Amino acid sequence: KRRETSLVSTATLKKLKSTSKYIYQTLFLNGENSDIKICALGEEWNLHKIYLCQSGYFSSMFSGSWRESSMKTIELEIPDQNIDIEALQVAFGSLYRDDVLIKPSRVVALLAAACMLQLDGLIQQCGETMKETINAKTVCGYYNSAGTYGLDSVKKKCLEWLLNNLMTHQSVELFKELSINLMKQLISSSNLFVMQVEMDVYTALKKWMFLQLVPSWNGSLKQLLAEADAWFSKRRKDFGGDLAFLESEQGSIFLPVFKHLRLQYIISDLASARIIERDALIPSEWLSSVYKQQWFAMLRAEQDNDTGPQEINKEELEGNSMRCGRKLAKDGDYCWRWTGFNFGFDLLVTYTNRYIIFKRNTLNQPCSGSVSLQPRRNIAFRLRLASFDSSGKLICSRTTGYQILTLEKDQEQVVMNLDSRLLIFPLFICCNFLYTSPEKKIENEGPLDSSET
Repeated sequence: KRRETSLVSTATLKKLKSTSKYIYQTLFLNGENSDIKICALGEEWNLHKIYLCQSGYFSSMFSGSWRESSMKTIELEIPDQNIDIEALQVAFGSLYRDDVLIKPSRVVALLAAACMLQLDGLIQQCGETMKETINAKTVCGYYNSAGTYGLDSVKKKCLEWLLNNLMTHQSVELFKELSINLMKQLISSSNLFVMQVEMDVYTALKKWMFLQLVPSWNGSLKQLLAEADAWFSKRRKDFGGDLAFLESEQGSIFLPVFKHLRLQYIISDLASARIIERDALIPSEWLSSVYKQQWFAMLRAEQDNDTGPQEINKEELEGNSMRCGRKLAKDGDYCWRWTGFNFGFDLLVTYTNRYIIFKRNTLNQPCSGSVSLQPRRNIAFRLRLASFDSSGKLICSRTTGYQILTLEKDQEQVVMNLDSRLLIFPLFICCNFLYTSPEKKIENEGPLDSSET
């Protein structure tokens, strides 16, 4: 009996497929018994009102007192340049068949046509195709199209892909396509998957800005930084003086992006600070402010018993935390120190036996900069791990969420235990740290008199 039921189901399925194919071939492709002609972009389609009414666009047109409701030939105006004849062919054809094969290379044009004709099912199918085919070549086009046609879920997915891949999988082509507004969103985000340290974000921005200014450059990623440095060096000689490049007419459009660099974690490293000064891209006023800010941070850590954050301040963490990351190419034992903890807290990170461990490094190992000798120090952090496939799509991920960790001198603490499902290499580790308390504003009460002194 089960076999008979199976045979009936199979026969029904074949019959439906056969019917659908017949309708598509006879009515749409051959135009038999057509009762309306649609003309657009110099092409004609012999179609049927009963099928066209599946479209919100035509359903409204044929109802009520519109003059088109009684016309046999309708000329469509196509105001959207993304729509072409092929896209209209597929969109009209979708009204006569159950399934539509959407090529990634054609999805934007088809989405434009589907939106104009108000074909909700086709719009949804285009969105799903876009989500499944996001990669370095498609992400910027998809992001822009999703914004134009109101596909918020696709736009969000593209932004997530860029936050994960901008620093982990850099490419010349991607840098060229990224707009100023989109780059500003990425650089300002605490979810940017930074590899190494904040200085690497600055370096990426320098390469990106060069390609925005010289889009005809066609070298490799390995050559890019040297070419960018040479180009900006020549610009410095051209306009001379104390004017930073971002203050020049040519560079001013990039100011909103560079404002979101977390410079306090760049100038704490001598080699990085020298590069920043040499490049002369950043306005000197910005740097003066940051040097002052970090000097006070050091004084608070050394002289004001600043033991670090006392509670989770998500806004502070997302806007001011140190962003740093590491790529583990294969399983093994790793230990590293991210630079930037020179104001009272030196931290070692270890990956071993599927554990990630933080250790406060105080006395046991030599380290540069000032190290706090306070009995306890707090650190606010969020640790994230991720693996990606060859197109940059997220395979698996894990996060600790925002936490506060209290460490004594040379104490170590396990912060994450990985299960076997996450051990897909290369494995990318990204962390947000906040190791000083937010500075409290001090009211100016005037000079002290001698007795107070």
